[in-house]
Amino acid sequence: MAGCNGVSHPPQDYVPGLMCIRDMDAAALEAMDMPFSTPSASGREMRLHAKMKTICQENREEYVRLALNHRLHEFDQQCSAVREGMGRVVPVPFLSLFTGPELETMVCGSPDIPLDLLKSVVTYKGIDGNAPLVRWFWDTLESFSNAERSLFLRFVWGRTRLPRTIADFRGRDFVFQVLDKYNPPDHYLPESYTCFFLLKMPRYSSHRILCEKLKYAVH
Repeated sequence: MAGCNGVSHPPQDYVPGLMCIRDMDAAALEAMDMPFSTPSASGREMRLHAKMKTICQENREEYVRLALNHRLHEFDQQCSAVREGMGRVVPVPFLSLFTGPELETMVCGSPDIPLDLLKSVVTYKGIDGNAPLVRWFWDTLESFSNAERSLFLRFVWGRTRLPRTIADFRGRDFVFQVLDKYNPPDHYLPESYTCFFLLKMPRYSSHRILCEKLKYAVH
C-alpha cells in the first residue's frame, strides 16, 4: 500500500483491516456489503465519499486511500490549535530546535521519575530525616516501578510527572509529615493533600507495613 510508505507509526489496529479489504477476494468483498465509511477516533462512522455507498471491487483502492487519509489527518485541526497556543508562548521557529521527546519533557516533565530530584525538595515534619520510617519510605519508592511512582505522584500531587529541575518546582516542597493521631498506626492508610504536595504518614511499625499501605493507597 503506497500510502503507508511514509507513515512511521501507522495505527497498528487500523492498517491491517485496510490491507484485508484491499486483498480480499472480490466475491467475499461483495457479499460483506461494507459501507464506504470508516470509524472516527470517537467511534462515529464517517462517510468518505458522497456518491459511493458500499465498498466493491472497483472502488476498494479508493476506499483504502481515503480511509487512511482520514485517519492520518483526523486531528489536524486540534494539532493546529495546540501549535497556535504554543506559538503564543514560544516562537514557532524555535520549536524546530528540539526533538519531539525533548519538547515533551520541557512541557510535561520527564516520564521517568528520578527519586534524587524528589528527595532534593522534601521537607520533613514530625520526624527526623534520618529516622527508620523515612528510610523505609524511600526504599519503598525505590522498589516501585516507574508506573507505580507515577501513581504515587498522582496520589500526593495530582500529577504523574515531576518538573525537570529543582527550579521548575518554583519553591514548592514535597512535605512528608508523620502524625501520631493514627492509633494504632498500622490500621491506617497514608493521607494526601494534592493542593499542598503533602503526604501524611502514620508511624508504621515496619517496612513491610509501610510498603503494603502505601501501595494500597496509591492504587
